[in-house]
Amino acid sequence: MSARQAASSGSDSDPRYANVDERKRKRMISNRESARRSRMRKQKQLEGLVNEVSKLQNENNQLMQGINVGRQRLMAMESANNVLRAQAVELTERLRSLNSVLQIVEDVSGLSMEIPEIPDPLLKPWQLPCSVMPIMASADMFQY
Repeated sequence: MSARQAASSGSDSDPRYANVDERKRKRMISNRESARRSRMRKQKQLEGLVNEVSKLQNENNQLMQGINVGRQRLMAMESANNVLRAQAVELTERLRSLNSVLQIVEDVSGLSMEIPEIPDPLLKPWQLPCSVMPIMASADMFQY
């Protein structure tokens, strides 16, 4: 018999070795239980992180949709603004033309006519040519 076998066979009858084996067995059980609890904690932590990733991805998608809606609204407003600027330039040119006709009529007829100065709305947008009419905003301008 080898020394190892002799020691193991002797441990069955020797109470000293039985006590050591019992401690080893309890430690092994305790270690297994601790490892199981650790795996469960890690699994719960992983599930929490997966849920958080999912939540953040949903939030990110919602933000991207909001950004896209905002971009579309911005493009629509810029387009409408460009149309209004073009109309303002056209109307300013028409007013200048009419004022030049009035100037010719004044020169030919000798009648004194009041010809107002035409402000340039593109250079000074805060000076409105028609200050009599207030600008009204409607609630539907701000709907999505």
